[in-house]
Amino acid sequence: MKEMNELVEISRFYGINSDYVIAGGGNTSFKTEDLLWVKASGTTLGSISEAGFAVLDRKKLKSIAEKTYSENSDQREQEVKTDLFRASIEPEKLLRPSVETSMHDIIRYRFVVHTHPTLVNALLCSQQAENKAKELFGNEALFIPYTDPGYVLFKKVESELEKFRATHHSEPHIILLQNHGIFVSADTCDEIKQIYSKTIAKIDACIREKQPIEALPIDDKAADILPAIRMLLSADHGSVKIATIRNNTLIADFNKDAASFAKSSAPFTPDIIVYCKARPIYIENTQTAEDAIEEFRRKLEQYRKDYGYDAKIVLLKGLGLVAVEDNAHSAAVALDVFEDLLKISRYSNAFGGPKFLNDREIAFIDNWEVENYRRAVSKGKGGGSAVENKIVAITGGAQGFGGGIAENMMAQNANVVIADLNETVGLQMVEKLNASAKKNRAVFIKTDVSKAESVQNLITETVKQFGGLDVFISNAGILRAGDLDEMTPETFELMTRVNYTGYFLCAKYASSVLKLQAKYRKNYFTDIIQINSKSGLKGSNKNFAYAGGKFGGVGLTQSFALELMPFCIKVNAVCPGNFFDGPLWNDPDKGLFVQYLQANKVPGAKNVAEVKQFYEAQVPAKRGCTVPDVMKAILYIIGQEYETGQAIPVTGGQNMLN
Repeated sequence: MKEMNELVEISRFYGINSDYVIAGGGNTSFKTEDLLWVKASGTTLGSISEAGFAVLDRKKLKSIAEKTYSENSDQREQEVKTDLFRASIEPEKLLRPSVETSMHDIIRYRFVVHTHPTLVNALLCSQQAENKAKELFGNEALFIPYTDPGYVLFKKVESELEKFRATHHSEPHIILLQNHGIFVSADTCDEIKQIYSKTIAKIDACIREKQPIEALPIDDKAADILPAIRMLLSADHGSVKIATIRNNTLIADFNKDAASFAKSSAPFTPDIIVYCKARPIYIENTQTAEDAIEEFRRKLEQYRKDYGYDAKIVLLKGLGLVAVEDNAHSAAVALDVFEDLLKISRYSNAFGGPKFLNDREIAFIDNWEVENYRRAVSKGKGGGSAVENKIVAITGGAQGFGGGIAENMMAQNANVVIADLNETVGLQMVEKLNASAKKNRAVFIKTDVSKAESVQNLITETVKQFGGLDVFISNAGILRAGDLDEMTPETFELMTRVNYTGYFLCAKYASSVLKLQAKYRKNYFTDIIQINSKSGLKGSNKNFAYAGGKFGGVGLTQSFALELMPFCIKVNAVCPGNFFDGPLWNDPDKGLFVQYLQANKVPGAKNVAEVKQFYEAQVPAKRGCTVPDVMKAILYIIGQEYETGQAIPVTGGQNMLN
């Protein structure tokens, strides 16, 4: 149907524009004389298809408007929700009609697009909203004073529409809902776009405070604070949360002192409460990380007493805006929604200044079943993986074993940090991982594990991205085969810096974050895992530089384990057999098959195929090691809480523990 194609197109048109819609909010509809198609709850406008619209019988919707429901708000909303579902002509699809369905139905125009534009809400969330709306739009728009959402709001709109029609003998194209958003309706989608453009332009012309928003650097001090905030907000939960920080010139304006913060200290709209909770926490003493953490600890304790739940938004004076959520996607959405609040607050000065929701209005929305449903949908369902939502950093993660581990971790809903020297390949890997991401996220941080400052930067940037660290996998390594006559001191030192010293640097800087987390959440186990080698368990002919570094890695693993277990940090090594299919072995120019052929490590071998056949024959399992083999060992290490200091062989029986 042509109209459905148009409905999908206009839904996506506004849904992908963050000036109109954030976090998939808003809804759209199309109606005929008998049927109404309306966006189903839990679907996203920016990517909606025809399948995302619930189809309802308009005769049954009319009966909802005429029916008398319970005086008890909770019971009433449940009754309305049931009747809306019963009005569906496709109940088997289990699509939940938008709570605003009845409002869409009583509007006489065929198409309706409801959004929450930043500029419109600057007007609607201001002290002079009603007067300024009438001044700007006259009889073009119907203004509805703030009313609790749900059935009560529907009845209010219905009543005011009837008055408007009786007075003006026309149907308004624009309905403005105070502290909520805008409904624009017309018989064609082109008309709706024209009306939106004119509406936005009129409001925009009144606003003089639209300075460009520029990103600001995030001070490294934030990385000394975020792991504590993350753990303090995870203390009463089975899993740990993600804490993401953002800083820009807009945030800085509201974050410089308590008076500035007050202009963002309460919500304007239901969406803000859904995604950010009702109130943020402001930390004023950020002179030192210790001061900031102590102030946050005290304020969180009082916050819980006052409101009965945890904060999601924390402003750190001079440092940035922090969102703490169950997963990376939800944290990013919370940042976007709260930043929109800051814009609304700033722009509302053109209309007499901000008008927040009051305590009663906030309490209604916070406890409203429909908003709790939206909250649950926005988080998504977990898959039960041992690494779900954990923060996993992988050195050498752009390709080979490291790349395979990264892909596997991402598929199990972990947040992945690719740390690698190869920026081109690393960025390509992150793009690939994020293309299939659910609620998790991957980032690339260029890292040279042989340099202390580079590894320290890796840890600092990881914390800025996600708020902490749960699993550090030290995988980066190099191999240059050769006998004593061939090996140069320079090559030996390079391999030692990467394979041995690099592991030390990774453990040193990763453990500092893991220790801080342990201080604020007891009995939370984290992991440092070295991807070692079977060459770390048994000497390797004409490969002493590599084997020596890996032997040393086992010694470091055992020693680190003794030191760090009191902080619930497990340190283990995985010792894979030969990864014959990876670039380390298979690279046609510098792979180990080529190196070993040239070094005459396999006597009598005339080509690469014979070298590979020789090494496969040494494995009882008659094949090389694979990423899934290694992942089973990694997941065992992460899942258990008793073993540490172990070097676990994954060699197909080629190496066996005594």
